[in-house]
Amino acid sequence: MAVAKKKEGEESGAEAPSLWERMERPAPAPRTSLTLERIAAAAVEIADEEGGAAVTMRRLATKLGVAPMAAYRHVNGKDDLWALMIDRVSRELTVPDGATDWRDVLRSYALQTRELMLAHPWMAVMPTPVIMLTPSRMAVAERGLSALAAHGLDADAVMAVLRAVTSFVHGAAQTEIALRDYQARHGWTSGDQTREALAPQMRYLMSTGRYPTFEQYALGASRKDDRAWEFAFGLDCVLDGVGQRLGI
Repeated sequence: MAVAKKKEGEESGAEAPSLWERMERPAPAPRTSLTLERIAAAAVEIADEEGGAAVTMRRLATKLGVAPMAAYRHVNGKDDLWALMIDRVSRELTVPDGATDWRDVLRSYALQTRELMLAHPWMAVMPTPVIMLTPSRMAVAERGLSALAAHGLDADAVMAVLRAVTSFVHGAAQTEIALRDYQARHGWTSGDQTREALAPQMRYLMSTGRYPTFEQYALGASRKDDRAWEFAFGLDCVLDGVGQRLGI
């Protein structure tokens, strides 16, 4: 009777090596030029040019000039592919070597992450575990965690602070990307055009008299379209709150 060939790791009951372990192993003599690095680079190019939904194994194979099944010998599915993409673009995140204060480290990480997401808007729809669990993202997280831990905070508080800042960053960037996409779909190229198009709705809502504070904002705000300022201000409010709550 023929015996089915066991997959790597089955003989000893060990788990199959993770994506990142496979990347760090010495590469055997390749039978083809296809590598995880090439797959990641091609997937990022497709996502940047055509959107995240365009990244499929078939589209990827066409761009790489290989058979559709070839990529499956390197990645196990969409989660692996997303993780490779996130890790590749996140190599751009570099906290300055001289930054040791927790606030400087987290602020630098937050500002850079916003810019990264605006440059690669497909990141806004990635599952959170995929975004966080890659070597490049973990390296930045490690800097933030260690800067906080240096103040003697317990492990739960350290992680809660990092997650609070990360949630603010991703939420704000996702909102900015969504607004940008909405404007693009309607052909609006400025905040003034957007407000003009939405003016009938706004006029009715304000005429009800139910939203006096919002009306004050609409009539008096001078930085409605300054997203970078709005993000930085909100970020500083979060960091101020952390500092005051924890006394650091």
